[in-house]
Amino acid sequence: MTSLSQIDLIVVIVYAIGIFGLAQWVSREKAGHAKDTSDYFLASKSLPWWAIGASLIAANISAEQIVGMAGSGYAIGLAIASYEWMAALTLLIVGKYFLPIFLKNQIYTMPQFLEQRYGRVLPVLMAVFWLALYVFVNLTSIIWLGSIAVNKVAGVNQDAALIALGGFALLYQLYGGLKAVALTDIVQVTLLVLGGLVVSYLTLNQIGGDQGVIAGFGVLTERVPGHFNMILEADHPFYKDLPGIAVLVGGMWIANLSYWGFNQYIIQRALAAKNLGEAQKGVVFAAYLKLLMPVIIVLPGIAAVILAPELAKPDEAYPTMMKLLPPGLLGLVFAALIAAIIASTASKINSIATIFTLDLYAKARKIPTRAEDSTGGEGQEKHLVLVGRIVAALAVVIAVIAARPLIGQSDQAFQFIQEFSGFFTPGITVIFLLGLFWKPATEAGAIVAALTSVLLSFFLKSAIPAPWLPEALNAYLLPFMNRMMFVFVVSLFLAMVVSLVVRGRGDANRVTMEGVTFRTPAVFNVAGVGVILILIALYATWW
Repeated sequence: MTSLSQIDLIVVIVYAIGIFGLAQWVSREKAGHAKDTSDYFLASKSLPWWAIGASLIAANISAEQIVGMAGSGYAIGLAIASYEWMAALTLLIVGKYFLPIFLKNQIYTMPQFLEQRYGRVLPVLMAVFWLALYVFVNLTSIIWLGSIAVNKVAGVNQDAALIALGGFALLYQLYGGLKAVALTDIVQVTLLVLGGLVVSYLTLNQIGGDQGVIAGFGVLTERVPGHFNMILEADHPFYKDLPGIAVLVGGMWIANLSYWGFNQYIIQRALAAKNLGEAQKGVVFAAYLKLLMPVIIVLPGIAAVILAPELAKPDEAYPTMMKLLPPGLLGLVFAALIAAIIASTASKINSIATIFTLDLYAKARKIPTRAEDSTGGEGQEKHLVLVGRIVAALAVVIAVIAARPLIGQSDQAFQFIQEFSGFFTPGITVIFLLGLFWKPATEAGAIVAALTSVLLSFFLKSAIPAPWLPEALNAYLLPFMNRMMFVFVVSLFLAMVVSLVVRGRGDANRVTMEGVTFRTPAVFNVAGVGVILILIALYATWW
């Protein structure tokens, strides 16, 4: 049973058939060529800038962003947009300083970089960690929040929606791999942006009445002025989630650098670029799309404070606002939401398959791959692609089963994901920053950073506020973002000390800086300055 009208159902069905067919068409191979690991996991290393930029956003913006961030907009306000706006600045850093090193060293996965930089133990540990995080936190949250949206908007049973979303995303990328995902994401992102703008327009228009959208925005800022404070004060009820100035100069940088620079399912798009120039243009394109995201995600959540003030949970805000749409248009926007969920889910599935197959299975079996050095045999390549497809299917099954018990009890799933991931991101950021820019860093130091990050984060989470600590330190460590910054500093210090005491093998570091340049083309520089100026204007307006 569904509450969608006939025209809405037709729109959704046409979208599903069209995007599935397009994914299979763009990922087809020439006659006689069997899909190998480079094709399946790295899109044949041929992605253009527009596909990279669109795919970065499609991988990132999903139900956890749309439903979860709109829910945080309903509860907290525009301050949650800092995750999006500061990410735009982070992408510029990734493009200028990280990608030149990764692409020069022909990196295809993050564990592979760790192996080339540190040794053989750390990449295995981190590969297992990333697989667990992707399956049990990220993938489960995407399909769970997606199922909420489908249930609230279309009236479909939530368990059925869980299975349908996971199954469609799996089939969508199962044949074509990353190429199927990345080359269709421009369609997905276009639909997402247009659909989101429609929701924002109609919600503001309803608030404005006969006066229109601009008046509606004015009414919104007047009636809920507290929801338009970008920097929260210490007495704000959600200060522990977004602790004032720390969103600009503190712990949010740790989360953003880890997510956008060292996260396999995000950075994989840039690693599959035709060349460095295309990769850099792609991340700038993504940065501008990130600037736009709060308009289409957070704003409807804030509008719901006026239009639907009695919601049971904040995460119901965006699906509730979608119900304002007329038949036909509801189908289009619903298809946009499904597009975001499917694109992000498919991206996550492909990255899970990539890490398991290339970093664990192929290494354990000592199988050379064409993704790495073009020496893999055709039979071995077919076998590895098959392994990747099996792992992808298993990941979806596990995520569907685990979604309700793991994510179902959270009121603000987006904040839950940020805080849980924050136990690990300080250590990941330390490991990669030292690996990229500090030669003395060793595997022993990196392992200490990883362990310190997890253990200290869990300890602080359970111990704060602690009666044996000064009141000022307790107040500082209460917000998880501040704890991330504190854990980062401690992990960095210990990693550097251990690296100097416990020396690595002379041949452990195989990452070369020869030929690496951080000079960027004029188009990147001009576009980057534009991003910075827009950010200054935004924060100056809503401080």
